[in-house]
Amino acid sequence: MDRIPFGVAQLDSVLGGGAPEGSVVLIAGESGAGAREFIYTSAAMNALSRVDEETFDLYYGDLDDAATVPPEVHYLSFTTDADYLERELRYTMADEIVDAAVDGIDFVDLSPEYFQLSSIPREWYMGATSTIHDLGRGAGNRDGVLSAFGEYLTDNAADSLVVIDSITDLIGASGGEVEWEDVSMLVRGLAKAVHSWGGLLLALVNTDTITDRQLGQLVDGSSGTLQFSWESGGSKRARTMVVREFRGVLSQLESENIVRFETEIHDGGLDISDVRKIR
Repeated sequence: MDRIPFGVAQLDSVLGGGAPEGSVVLIAGESGAGAREFIYTSAAMNALSRVDEETFDLYYGDLDDAATVPPEVHYLSFTTDADYLERELRYTMADEIVDAAVDGIDFVDLSPEYFQLSSIPREWYMGATSTIHDLGRGAGNRDGVLSAFGEYLTDNAADSLVVIDSITDLIGASGGEVEWEDVSMLVRGLAKAVHSWGGLLLALVNTDTITDRQLGQLVDGSSGTLQFSWESGGSKRARTMVVREFRGVLSQLESENIVRFETEIHDGGLDISDVRKIR
């Protein structure tokens, strides 16, 4: 089975190259525990592998023989634009990575559709430097955020890495347009669609904003879940990651007795610093 790299070298190595093609993976975590840094790293490294092989080799290394880098990277945000996301990437990894990688990432700003029914002043999300195209889009397009989201994926997601930032933003979508049942069904629909589209879809989920039952429904509807949390030991806190569920992957980790990954953030983005095993 072809694998698509997550862009985190040590994790990809343990998983035999990355995630199985056609997977929807929840990147779920507590605030600040590493989930967001994971999706930034994944988008940047997959883009970097195509636009700057030398820098990619420096920070990532060699791809596994079973891994295939997707030809396109799409980063969809419901609340922010490309300039904001580029600034956030620079907080997470070295400028030389970001300088090259942004040219290989298609940033998609769905904030006009997300905020259009809210009481938020239009200037806040359209911006002072909006183009004529942007202004026309905001004034005339009354399609819901889910419609715009679905249309974009239908046209662009095939064989690509798609990052969704974030699924939990939809729960509080303006105007009461999106109910929890819509979000849960969306994840199940994505899992079916991506299976036929190929590629890899990463969906960010903030576990601080949903109940355990809601998280369980999202986990059940997806192909796999990487869950990030804070762990305290003595006077220090550590970011940890567990593979909560992942068809075609979890059995591989269990065969090696791997139960938890410790993570760190450095110039290359998020990385694995230690692997905990059952002794």
